[in-house]
Amino acid sequence: MIKEQEAGTPTAQVCRKYWISSASFYKYKAKFGGMDVSDARKLKALEEESARLKKLLAETMLDNAILKDVAAKKW
Repeated sequence: MIKEQEAGTPTAQVCRKYWISSASFYKYKAKFGGMDVSDARKLKALEEESARLKKLLAETMLDNAILKDVAAKKW
C-alpha cells in the first residue's frame, strides 16, 4: 500500500481501499517506508524473536528471584 501511494494514488484513496485510517498509514510508512517486502518480513521475524527472548529472560529472572528467596529463608 505504501508503494501505491508513492506511485501517485492519493493517500485517502489508499486508506479507504485497505480500511485503515490515515494516521495508521503514516505509522506504517514511517516504520516500513523504503523497505522491500523481504526486509519487512525479516524485521517482523526479528521483532517476534526479540519478544520471545524478552519473555524467556523475564521468566528466568523470576525463577532466580524465587530461588534466592527460598535460599534466604532456609538459613
